Amino acid sequence: MKYKLFKPAAGLKNAHLQTLYPALLRRQPLPDIENETFEFEDGDFTDCYWHHKPSVETRKTIVILFHGLQGSFNSSYIQGMMLALDKAGFTAVLMHFRGCSGKANRLPRSYHSGDTEDAKAWIRHLKEQYPLAPLCAVGYSLGGNMLLKLLGEHNNTSLLSAAVSISAPIQLDVSAKRMKKGFSRFYQYYLLRNLKVTLKQKYKDHKMQSLLSIEKKELGKIKNFYAFDEIYTAPIHGFDSAEDYYQRSSAKQFLTRITIPTLIIQALDDPFMTNEVLPDEDEISDSVELEVYDHGGHVGFVSGTVFKPKYWLEERVINFLEALNNTI
Repeated sequence: MKYKLFKPAAGLKNAHLQTLYPALLRRQPLPDIENETFEFEDGDFTDCYWHHKPSVETRKTIVILFHGLQGSFNSSYIQGMMLALDKAGFTAVLMHFRGCSGKANRLPRSYHSGDTEDAKAWIRHLKEQYPLAPLCAVGYSLGGNMLLKLLGEHNNTSLLSAAVSISAPIQLDVSAKRMKKGFSRFYQYYLLRNLKVTLKQKYKDHKMQSLLSIEKKELGKIKNFYAFDEIYTAPIHGFDSAEDYYQRSSAKQFLTRITIPTLIIQALDDPFMTNEVLPDEDEISDSVELEVYDHGGHVGFVSGTVFKPKYWLEERVINFLEALNNTI
C-alpha cells in the first residue's frame, strides 16, 4: 500500500519547531476515555485509558499506545493518535507508565526506558480478555525504546502482531550526552524538573534516604539526565550505575531479534539524539522497516502548512497497520 513520504510543513522545517509546534499549539477534541486500573503483581498499579472500550468478543485490532518520558493522555500525540485510530476502525488504548496518569504510584520505584515487564503484563492481560482481537502497539520516544526492546527480548512470546516505534532513543548513552548540548538542554530542563517533582513526592511517601545516596534537600543539584539516572533510576531499578542502565536498556542491541512486522520512524534532526543511534542494515532483522527522514524533530513530523498542519505520523501509522490487516 502506497503512502506519502514525510515533507515538513512550509515554515516548520526547523527541528525545534517540528518538536514544539504540536506539543504547544495543536488543538483537537478530547477522545472519550474509559479508565481501566491495572494491578501489577508487586502491588503497584497503572491507569490504562480506552477510547471506546470493546466487548470481549471483539475482533477489531487493538492498538496499544506507549507514551514518552513524562508523557500521558494529555500529550497531544496520544490524543491525536487515539482519534485517528478510532476513525480508521481500530481500538486504541493507552498504557500509562507507573505514576504518569496523574496518580502517584504506590512504590519507591517508577518506570524506565528498558522496563518491559509492565508492558508485557498488560499485553498478556489484553490477550486473555480479548482472545479474538489482534494486538498491535505504537511506542513514542522512551515508549518506543521499551517496545523495541520487548519485541527483541520476547520475540516468540510478545503476543503482538505488529508494532511501530517513533523517535526512539535506542542508544540511551548517546541520547543522554546529546541532551546536555545546545537547545536540547531546554528539553532536558523541562523534563528533569517534572521528574524531580515526582521524586520529591516519593521522599514524602517513602523512606527514600535509606534507598538512595542523596538527601531530599540535595535533589536540586541534579542538573542532567545522567545525574538523575545515576542517583535514582539505576539504583532503584536494580542497575549498578547509569552506564549499566543505559547499556542494558538500549533497544538497539535487540533489533536483530525482532520477528514481527515493525516500523521504526526516526528523524536525522531529532534534538533528543544524534545519528549515532541509527542502526546499520546488519543491526536490524528482516522484519524491521526503518524510515529515516531529514526533518521531523522529536515526535513532530508536522506536514501541510503552519495554518493547516497535518500530523503525518497518524497517517503513516494507520497506513502501515492497514497494509497488514489481512495478515494479522
